[in-house]
Amino acid sequence: MIKEWILKPQPEADQIKRLQNQLHLHEALCALLIQRDIKNIEEAKAFFRPELTSLHDPFLMKGMDIAVERLTQAIVNEEKILIYGDYDVDGTTSVALVYNFLMELSPNVFTYIPDRYTEGYGVSRKGIQWAIDHNVNLLITLDCGIRAVENIQFATNHNINVIICDHHLPGDVLPSAIAILDPKQSDCTYPYDELSGCGIGYKLLEAFSIQNGIDHNKLLNLLDLVAVSIASDIVPVTGENRLLAWFGMKKLNNSPLPGFAALIEKAGMRTPLSISDVVFGIGPRINAAGRIGHAKTALDLLTQPTKEDAYVFAEKLNLENQERRNYDESITTTALEMIKEDGQVEKNSTVLYKKDWHKGVIGIVASRCIEHYYKPTIIMTESNGQITGSARSVNGFDIYQALDKCRGHLIQFGGHKYAAGLTMTPEKLNDFKIAFEHSVSELIEEKQKTPILDIDLEIDLEDIDFKLFSVLKQMGPFGPKNMQPTFCSRNVILKKEARVLKEKHLKLFVSQAGTTNNFDAIGFGMGHFHNQLDTPFDIVYTLEENHYMGQTTLQLMLKDIRV
Repeated sequence: MIKEWILKPQPEADQIKRLQNQLHLHEALCALLIQRDIKNIEEAKAFFRPELTSLHDPFLMKGMDIAVERLTQAIVNEEKILIYGDYDVDGTTSVALVYNFLMELSPNVFTYIPDRYTEGYGVSRKGIQWAIDHNVNLLITLDCGIRAVENIQFATNHNINVIICDHHLPGDVLPSAIAILDPKQSDCTYPYDELSGCGIGYKLLEAFSIQNGIDHNKLLNLLDLVAVSIASDIVPVTGENRLLAWFGMKKLNNSPLPGFAALIEKAGMRTPLSISDVVFGIGPRINAAGRIGHAKTALDLLTQPTKEDAYVFAEKLNLENQERRNYDESITTTALEMIKEDGQVEKNSTVLYKKDWHKGVIGIVASRCIEHYYKPTIIMTESNGQITGSARSVNGFDIYQALDKCRGHLIQFGGHKYAAGLTMTPEKLNDFKIAFEHSVSELIEEKQKTPILDIDLEIDLEDIDFKLFSVLKQMGPFGPKNMQPTFCSRNVILKKEARVLKEKHLKLFVSQAGTTNNFDAIGFGMGHFHNQLDTPFDIVYTLEENHYMGQTTLQLMLKDIRV
């Protein structure tokens, strides 16, 4: 697939020189820092050596005073408290965070996570009914609730007080909760509005600790849960998120919660872990519980007192993740064949339906299809006599807007610009396919049909050494708005014949004319370039360490090649 290379705006030479004089770093590193809005030594110190004292006062968040007062009252009066969270990583880590903290203060703390298949996303009527039946006095929602107007009202009508901790965009009407903690409320003046759902839960507990004189180390001991939520929910790794992720990853690597320790061991992962390891190693295993079975397995893992107790749940998550991968691979293979057979290659959208596809992985499959055919994609299956689907978009295209134009064919739909879910009756399928293709064709711009590869800097291979890489590592944790630096090098030549590994991965040994630096380069899924590299070529890549037989070398992780 051809990608458009976009070189980010480059800092002025005098800006780079000024920062270089203060930090005594390579000019490439100074350019990267300026791109991240770090322009002097004080800002660099705050970036490279973050301190938890830089976190914002939690009481700046609208509703925090009321939330803390009500939670304190519930604990003092020994009321029943239900911690309710969604079934994804952010939801389960949020519930584990608040439960692990409060369970030592009260014997009346309970948890609830909805079933993906029978209840769906968010605060369900069944969940509220459970709270009513068990005489719950206080309901705390995490990573959900801001749009659950009817069900929160149902709880209120049955004398259940609700504290909403959410990070999603509110609707026009707010639920009837006694306190809503969501920095995205238009009248909330909290300085940072990109916290994960677990991050909002952390701020509630932080405020509660301050108000009640609880040792802050009790809360810091749970920071690895916040780091995993930030990594897996793909929120910007800036501001408070970067602070929480920085200290949370430190906790995860040095003294993880028993559940994480068991999962890391069972998964065969090697520490120190990076954010990327969390995204591709820990996150999918926790998510697999809600996709294949019930997310309670993940919550059970994260609330065990010892690693030995957690092993059984870690093993179950490993097995469910393998089952999820099997579904993922087989359905993706079938989907890609259907795109060719159904003549959808030339269309502006991809819409596929198969009755027996597993509902828990169709969103993943939609993303996989976009990797091969870069266009807005919907993958659908049957559930409870209806057709249900997951939609995924391409860079810059608002798939929610496209679905809104097709609302007449749908029972319901919801989501945001890049991902959405939808439901329809079977007889509407063909009309919907036509309507969605028409909608996408009308809205999509030509530039949105080509994937973009963002490049931070163009550098020479001669500039790369362990000193440069050491500073690059300290720029993490990486994630949205603070991505791992991506480089471009021109006129690269082969020092050895190119190899193809496992019939699809490219292995190169490269250099540039007139330089002494040589590097191994790996391009996953790029084996098709094997016979195209007789002449000098350009590469885009990130840098990684490679540990092999007791030796550590730097290698280039290829993102694209231009001959």
